[in-house]
Amino acid sequence: MPIGVFQWTLDRRLGTIIPTENNDTMVHHYSHFNNTDGYNGEYNYLGNIASPRLSRVYLNRTELMPFLILQPLDYGIQPLEKSLFSNTLSPITNLSYHSCGNNQTGEDRVRAYFATNINKRAGVGFKIDYLYGRGYYNSSQNSVFNTNLFGYYQGERYQMHLWTDFAHQKNAESGGVEDDRYIRNPQSFPQSYASKDIPSMLAEAFNRNDVQTYYLTHRYNLGYYRELVVPDSIKPKMPSDDELLMQLNDSLRQIALADSAFRRNMVDSLQMKWENSLVNPREFVSVSSLIHTFQVDHIIHHHYSQNTPEHYYTNLFYGTPADLSNETRGVKLRNTIGLTLNEGFKRWVKFGLTFFATHQHENYDLPIADNTNPSAFKRYAENDISVGGEMSKRNGSLLHYKVNGEVTLIGKVGAFNVEGWGDLNVAIGKRDTAQLAVHAFIKNQKPDFYLRHFHSQTTWWDNDLDMEKRLRIEGTLSNRRTKTSLTVGFENLARYTYLSMQNKLLEGADPASNQSTAYSHNVRVGQVSHNIQVFSAALKQDFRLGPLNWENEITFQTSSSNLLPLPKLNVYSNLFLLFRMGIKKVLRVEVGGDIRYFTSYDAPDYAPSIGQFALQDPALPMVKIGNYPIVNVYANLHLKHCRIYAAVNHVNAGTGNMFLAPHYPINPLSIHWGVSWNFFN
Repeated sequence: MPIGVFQWTLDRRLGTIIPTENNDTMVHHYSHFNNTDGYNGEYNYLGNIASPRLSRVYLNRTELMPFLILQPLDYGIQPLEKSLFSNTLSPITNLSYHSCGNNQTGEDRVRAYFATNINKRAGVGFKIDYLYGRGYYNSSQNSVFNTNLFGYYQGERYQMHLWTDFAHQKNAESGGVEDDRYIRNPQSFPQSYASKDIPSMLAEAFNRNDVQTYYLTHRYNLGYYRELVVPDSIKPKMPSDDELLMQLNDSLRQIALADSAFRRNMVDSLQMKWENSLVNPREFVSVSSLIHTFQVDHIIHHHYSQNTPEHYYTNLFYGTPADLSNETRGVKLRNTIGLTLNEGFKRWVKFGLTFFATHQHENYDLPIADNTNPSAFKRYAENDISVGGEMSKRNGSLLHYKVNGEVTLIGKVGAFNVEGWGDLNVAIGKRDTAQLAVHAFIKNQKPDFYLRHFHSQTTWWDNDLDMEKRLRIEGTLSNRRTKTSLTVGFENLARYTYLSMQNKLLEGADPASNQSTAYSHNVRVGQVSHNIQVFSAALKQDFRLGPLNWENEITFQTSSSNLLPLPKLNVYSNLFLLFRMGIKKVLRVEVGGDIRYFTSYDAPDYAPSIGQFALQDPALPMVKIGNYPIVNVYANLHLKHCRIYAAVNHVNAGTGNMFLAPHYPINPLSIHWGVSWNFFN
């Protein structure tokens, strides 16, 4: 059975193929695959698998999800840019299972990926991913069911990719623990508490999202065929005279054997016929392409809560706190048409050039404050037309770049985006390469719709926000042989838009308290008039001495404003042994441990009413998290097509500042294991 697979992702706007590696089948770091805080532990999250998360490393924050509501949920719901298309020599199936804890606190994850080719040019496949975490703390259970289907056809003239994704996600909202002292200082209570015994602020609150995405990109290539120059060494050889005469019937062959003149004439005729039958190999050269991409995103977001404490929310615009039920629906429809002049159709054409135009329609349904008709909605509709272009160089080994720009002509007039990527690769000797990669952009964009409008029973705003302007420059210098990488970046934000808590001290509560029970809760949108700057420098350095490996990553970052809080240092260090065992050394073994650490800072709070991270209320005492190491140990095994891991997370669990978000503690010590198997048949 032939084994081999080529995989790629797509550029959302123009459907450009981007070769990639498959993290679903990688061996190294397999035990980290199911960590919601990321491979290197850079995310703040609420403790349970697939719960909302936010990267502490600012330059790593992405906006791949189609709606603001989904941005913190990118672990369980996979965007197009992270979905894999496969061209495989034989059908491939990957099945994996992950488990942790017991039937009261544990988590389970089942994944299946399948891909097969219809022929050399077309293929289909699907991915199914189901996660369920019961949670180690009260009211923190999560579940996600995400599946996508894909198909493609890559002909010489016509090419097409089709991708559909369906996701159902449900998060229980605990509101955090009632008192952080249960974690920071449990000795202050007369009895000890297991994690499930610690009371939470909310008991029957949930955020649910149903998401569908339909994506089609296709192009028609215009060009010509050119003959290939075939070296004489591999050209077909003229058959011998006897081989040529064997093509004749018996009577003519007998005459040719008896008459030499007839034989000579017949051989000449057959040789000419053979030469005329030769067809020189040709290849299709694509000069330009007509491109069309189409995408529809649809979301239904539902927040509901029963028996909510009357003091928990500051505002109640309609209904009763005993039964909160809020729904919002959104649709985005995008069409892009493009015309490209392709790179390399002539030797002197060293780059590709594309022009495109996009129409995007959005509509949203938000509830109306009407006690007599709680299902009444108001519809908001927006239409934008933009034009842009892209210049790129993808071929060759020395230099690659891509620069694109877009400006909105109708709708959000004045919005624009110019972004560029590039890398310079310099060979050092025969086995080493140094690379300088650069990424920069300048954006002037209207804040997301849900920052301008949001309606619910407890949270309500309609804001007239100015354009937000961002300028970023970052570069990475790396060396493959020394396994060193240094990334330095700077960003300036003008009219920065943010979410912030706006809590209210309850009557009789201690104003110096920073506990959730002392305040009622509200969230608002803010926009600053001054500029905010962020500087970041990240150093990666790996070492190897025989079977001993040591991976390190340290990120320093600073922000000029407390409206964008960031830890000064974020550290990841992984020490492990890598060796092979068994007959013919076919069993690959990794055994080691890692540590994740970040310095103390005023981390963003979490607002259950909208499922988003928001700044802590600056008018109230701040809650700091960090300055607490998280230690994990693990073992990864790989045998042919099977991967197995076992891990113990948070082995140093005890007391202290064990939080990854204010009032949301880190899970206690937990044992994880998983298995993944590839089938080729």
